[in-house]
Amino acid sequence: MNTEKNPVTLCEEDFRLLKQLVGISLVNDNEEMTLAYELSRAIVVKDDAFPLHTIRLNSAVRIEDTATKKVTDLTIVMPPHADIKQKKISILTPMAAALIGFKKGDEVEWKMPSGLKKYKILDVTNPVRAEQVA
Repeated sequence: MNTEKNPVTLCEEDFRLLKQLVGISLVNDNEEMTLAYELSRAIVVKDDAFPLHTIRLNSAVRIEDTATKKVTDLTIVMPPHADIKQKKISILTPMAAALIGFKKGDEVEWKMPSGLKKYKILDVTNPVRAEQVA
């Protein structure tokens, strides 16, 4: 992954939840393409300043395989809420860990059993927070 081209941006709430989830010391994980690695290089912003169209927990995401042009829709969730039939994938999967913190228009790659895959993020829809409605 090119860390200079695609910075990972996380809101404070997601960063706190994910850090607890992986139970890591952020300074000790240098293995690329893991959730711990993404957390270690994340730019953390206030929840109310989180950029629109950036992937976070509970984001609905549309991605395109750059090689095959196949489009996939999915939602990134915490492990207890994962349900492949509803296209909800756990943040602990390699695909979700690779996508978290990136934004619409970014290209992301991650290791799959079949080799390195590259995807373009076509769209990101985030859930509306209570303070946005008020």
